[in-house]
Parts: sequence; C-alpha cells; structure tokens
Amino acid sequence: MKNLQWNEDESILNSLKDDLLVTNQEGIIVRVSEGTGDIYEMKAEELIGKSVYELEQQGVFTPTVTPIILEAKKKVTVVQTTKHGKKILVTGIPVKDSNGDIKRIVSYSHDVTELMEMKKYLDVMEDEMQRVKTELELLRNKNLVTEGWVSNSEKMRHILTKAIHVSSVDVNILILGESGVGKTHLAKFIHHKSPRSEQPFIEVNCGAIPDHLFEAEFFGYEAGAFTGASKNGKVGLVELADGGTLFLDEIGELSLAHQVKILKLIQEKQFYRVGGRKPKTVNFRLITATNKNLEQAVEEKEFREDLYFRLSVVPMTIPPLRERTEDIFPLIMHFVQQFETKYNRKRELDKAVIHTLLTHKWRGNVRELINAIEHAVVISPTTLITNEHLPYSLRKQQSFNLDSEKNNVTLNEAIEIVEKEMLIKAKQQYKTTTEIGQALGISQSSVVRKLKKYQIL
Repeated sequence: MKNLQWNEDESILNSLKDDLLVTNQEGIIVRVSEGTGDIYEMKAEELIGKSVYELEQQGVFTPTVTPIILEAKKKVTVVQTTKHGKKILVTGIPVKDSNGDIKRIVSYSHDVTELMEMKKYLDVMEDEMQRVKTELELLRNKNLVTEGWVSNSEKMRHILTKAIHVSSVDVNILILGESGVGKTHLAKFIHHKSPRSEQPFIEVNCGAIPDHLFEAEFFGYEAGAFTGASKNGKVGLVELADGGTLFLDEIGELSLAHQVKILKLIQEKQFYRVGGRKPKTVNFRLITATNKNLEQAVEEKEFREDLYFRLSVVPMTIPPLRERTEDIFPLIMHFVQQFETKYNRKRELDKAVIHTLLTHKWRGNVRELINAIEHAVVISPTTLITNEHLPYSLRKQQSFNLDSEKNNVTLNEAIEIVEKEMLIKAKQQYKTTTEIGQALGISQSSVVRKLKKYQIL
C-alpha cells in the first residue's frame, strides 16, 4: 500500500509542468522531478542525495536557493545560471513543521533562457529606436528645409531647437530681431509644431492698422456700432484666432491706449466688440514680435512695463544674417531652387555672383536676400546669372571709396550710392515716407519712387 502511494506521488510530481526539487535543511536533495535533471543536464536520479552546496561549487548552477531561504525563512525567487549558460527562474518555498522549524525546501523552476534573450533583444531594440528617434530629431534641427527653414549656423539652430521645445506649451513668446530676419516665419514655425497646428494662425500687423480703426479691426464690431459700419457687424481678428494662434507683429508700434486693451485681453481672455455689451471669451496662443528695443521703450515710458513682462515670458532673438554667415550660401541655393520652380526657369549662378552675395552686408537680412535672388532669376535672359542681373545695390556693395582704384565709378554712380545710403539711414530713423521726405528735403512721392528704385524694403 505504501509503495503504491509512493508511485502515485511520483507520478503526480513528474506530471507537473514545473520542475521540482526538494532538499532538507542541510541542502541534501531528497526529491526531484524528471524534468529537473534535463534542466541541469544530469539524470534526475543522480541528483538524489547530492548537496546543493557541492553542486554549486562544481558549477552545475549558481546561486543555490537553500541558504537564502534558511536566512529569509520565506518564499524567495532568484535567477540561476547553469554551467552551460541557461537562465533558470527558481522559486523556493520553506516547508515548516508544527514548531515552525524548516524541515524541507521545495523549489520549482522555469527555463527562461529564451525569455531573457528576448528581453535583452527588446532592450537593444528600445535603445536603437531611441537612438534613431534622437538622430531624426537632430536631422530635423540641422536641416529644416522641409519646414521652411535653412540653417547651418549654431545661433539659428539654437533658436529653432528652443522654438520646438516651447511649441508644445501655450507660453507667451516674444520674437525680437531686425526687420527681415524672419520673425513671422518663426512664429508660423512654432504654430505648426504646436498642438494648435490644425487651428487658425491669425497675423495682425500692429503698425499697419490705422490707430482709429484698430479696435474695430482687432475686436470686431456690432451692427450699427458706428457710421459706415456693416449692417451685419464684423468678426474681429482676435475672435478669428479662437482655438489657434494670435500673432501680433510690430507690437512695439501700439499706442499706450491700445496697449492697455491688449493687456486686459491677455489677462482675461475676454473682450467686447465695438458697440457690444456682451463679453466674448477666446482661447488662443499668443506670439508677438518687434524690431524695437522694448526694454528701452519701457524706460522711456513708451511701452507699458506690465505688458512687456506679460509678452516676454519666453523671448527669442533672431540674429541678423550678417551674424550667421554660415547660412548665406545654403539660403542662396534654396531660394534659387525655389524661384526656378516658381517661374519655371533653370538658372545657375556665376562664381562672381556667389562672391558678391556672400560678401554683401545684407542690411535687409533674409528678406533682402530673397528679393535679390528673385530679381536675378526673373531678369536674367540666359541660364547663367551674372553680376549685371543683380540689383544695383548689390553690384556696388552699398559702399565705396572714391580714392581707391578698385572703385572706379562715375559721378552719377557715386551720387546714386550716396543717395541710397542716405535713404537707408533715413528709413531706419523715421517711420513714414512723409517724415523721410521732410528730413531729406524732397517730396513724399520722390521718397516712394527712390525707395522702390533702390529696392529698400
């Protein structure tokens, strides 16, 4: 009867999916299933009576679970390694008598070699995917032609990286920089990278809207709000930006009275249409830009300090083109290709043209460069663009020395160069063509004609 019971126990033991091994408190193996021998590449009966400590010393497996359980006095799981490098997940359970003393240690195991290899493979793949993701992001930052940017310079790459970083959060951004550096382009770049990219991007040129029409254009108006108002009323630019991005260009041109209204809009995200009594709530992301020194304007009481701090949570200054000369050549080639496609004309640049473009001072920044390339592509009657196809200002490099034999110019050419220099300086100093005319002693119409002649933007 006893022998029959033993055989039944053995059959049950061997039928279990897990491989079982039983030791006494001294670590001597007293029971083992047939599968356990296969794991350790020994016959199961050879393990009976062996000490787990000796087997560990012989390298059959390591570590042994018995001493760990004797010390912890509770269930323990470890990963064993066999002499041939298999990974075995072993769980040991103490079996206690009525006095609470450990009499047996039962352990069951799984061969997890394949799982460990798979985990290792997945870890490697995860690292590889992260590496590829990082490289792709770096490539996007280094070559942003597909995003509308061409940039090799460290200064510009720093700006673009910062723009990408802050695009995902609705923080107010103030973009600073000279006229023509690409402030509007950067604002659009941030919008397209943001969660609001599918929503409107509304650009407002604060310097282009007449002062007396600003509120009506900006906030809109109700029907019959004033003489000449549309009978249906009008939706303002702020309302159009709801859900998207509101870009206020030339923010430094706002009057102090309008600055107060903008500040209130930013704080409350509410406004009234002209002639309206019901407040309207809007949800927009705010980006502003200016070529003015707002800190100086604050000191001179021309710009509200509280508004300045509201706008400049994250300020970004785009460097002028002359401070990032590494970008000039790739920009030249990019715009040549762009205008070739636009006008369906194949064009190449003469070496002298490239030299002229690379050494030009670019006071008008990227905007001036775009104008020069487009002018050359359109004007040149042949495939090869030479210096004579460039705007006059570039051919003469905007500066000269009458005493230098290298600058052998006629009197009329010299007068034109001086005239252009004076117009450039006047345009930088005065806001309107009327003021420029008064300062130079010529009519406003003459100013407009000459600005157009010399391609002064």
